[in-house]
Amino acid sequence: MPFTIATWNINSVRLRAALVTRLLREEAPDVLCLQECKSPVDKIPASVFRAAGYGHMVARGEKGYNGVAILSRLPLEDAGHVDWCGRGDTRHVAARLDNGVVIHNLYIPAGGDVPDRAVNDKFGHKLDFLEELRTHFADSRPERAILVGDLNIAPREDDVWNHKALLKVVSHTPVEVEALGAAQEAGGWVDITRQDIPEGPLYSWWSYRARDWDAADKGRRLDHIWASADIAAAGHGSRILRAARGWEQPSDHAPVLAAFDL
Repeated sequence: MPFTIATWNINSVRLRAALVTRLLREEAPDVLCLQECKSPVDKIPASVFRAAGYGHMVARGEKGYNGVAILSRLPLEDAGHVDWCGRGDTRHVAARLDNGVVIHNLYIPAGGDVPDRAVNDKFGHKLDFLEELRTHFADSRPERAILVGDLNIAPREDDVWNHKALLKVVSHTPVEVEALGAAQEAGGWVDITRQDIPEGPLYSWWSYRARDWDAADKGRRLDHIWASADIAAAGHGSRILRAARGWEQPSDHAPVLAAFDL
């Protein structure tokens, strides 16, 4: 069952429902995973997405913060979630397709502005979250699984606009990159985007603070699509829809897409 999947930090699903439907209409992914929905589940405009042909949804949400949702044209069932760090926030949801593939939609904490857990609790939360991911995957190595989401880390030198300038900036510090790599290795996950596009600058996020984000191009690749090792070879067609960053009232993230022949 070949299918396409997209991941997008939408930065308020209600505010940007029209952008979601535009993506569904123009790109037609079979599955769309959204992060930072900032909405209780019952307030997500599911009827709008059903009208666009996406009649299936699993989600976790809360008012004003976090929130993850999986929209699908394909039948899927809720496969639960993990309450990482026991905080009760809505940063993970999983769904199972009819072919048995489990999709994990993840929103890792941003980590605040100071990369020092001694003075920044948000950074400590991010590192603890990553360590729990590593332990979880080490204890239960995934099979027939896809993990997507805003992982809030740009791991490679060519995943940021300036490696040296960002070494002390949250999202690209060595401690974060090492922690994400340990979690990825523990689960045997394969970075499908970089499997398809192995070299060169690649970004999925550009700050709202930039007056002309496109010309400045000071981006980071914070959004990822991973696959378990047993199905990674089936992944292809990766791309980042950079143009969506320029849509009216955009998210500061762009959608990342890939296809799987399973």
